Amino acid sequence: MIEPIDLSKVQTKSIRERANKVRIDLFGEVTEPEGRFTQFVDALPDILKARDFKELCQRLNTARKAKRAIILAMGDALIKVGLTPYILRLMDEGFITALAMQGAGIIHDTEIALIGETSEDVQVTITDGSFGMAEETGSFIHSAIKEGVKNGIGLGEAVGRKMDEAAPPHREHSLTWQAWKRGIPLTVHVAYGTDIIHMHPEADGAVIGKATEIDFRKFAALVCQLEGGAIINAASAVILPEVFLKSLSLARNLGHKVSDFTAANMDMLQHYRPMENVVKRPTTTGGRGFALTGNLEILFPLLTLCLLDIKKRDG
Repeated sequence: MIEPIDLSKVQTKSIRERANKVRIDLFGEVTEPEGRFTQFVDALPDILKARDFKELCQRLNTARKAKRAIILAMGDALIKVGLTPYILRLMDEGFITALAMQGAGIIHDTEIALIGETSEDVQVTITDGSFGMAEETGSFIHSAIKEGVKNGIGLGEAVGRKMDEAAPPHREHSLTWQAWKRGIPLTVHVAYGTDIIHMHPEADGAVIGKATEIDFRKFAALVCQLEGGAIINAASAVILPEVFLKSLSLARNLGHKVSDFTAANMDMLQHYRPMENVVKRPTTTGGRGFALTGNLEILFPLLTLCLLDIKKRDG
């Protein structure tokens, strides 16, 4: 019989000793479109993906004006390519009413809050076993999760509350803290064994499981309110599309009408699960599905500026 690996002797090191590839000074900056960007979008051909882009923007604005749920299900790549300022602006403008992350998202977001940097060079650190062993990252998140579960709150809210109490130096760049401060739901969906903090000595699978279970049920409750709203899946190829499909089934099983909504997938590649579980299967009873392909560090700012300009023009 093989015994589980013992984590008690794992050697961690300070996150400040690690070379990172992403810094807050590399993040994007949201400029004001001043009524010009929609002129550019309107001038695009009304064909194929240009037509889809225009229709998606209009549908998102319609959902916003109707005060419907608009959920951003985001992979951690959105943080790593500097899109936090765009997400925050869309939250402020009513184009995002809830956020869902994978486990890696909360890790990168926490590191940004702690030191203003994230994303180690895995090719270098995997060679000596130091990959994923940043002491502060694991200590902060595990502490937050354990405190949160004691109080019956999920993983996303627990980390947001911990950031509010601990006041790390760069928390203004944290989606988790900003969502907590605004009262915007942020859920975190963990596949155990996929995140660096699962290797740390403080890791407690039962507690992490309970925290992400609470968030799954919160996310399902959000999906119950999706009629007339929208979900955007960006840069999550497996976990969040699967979580969404199960949540949608739960909502319909419990008698909630969730049939007419907008579903979009945005990524560099169109993978099987986002296409089937977000764009196609959920919209067979109504609504509209979109698939936009491109580098998110370009595509997401384009979407943001178009939405801001439409709101300024149409109210």
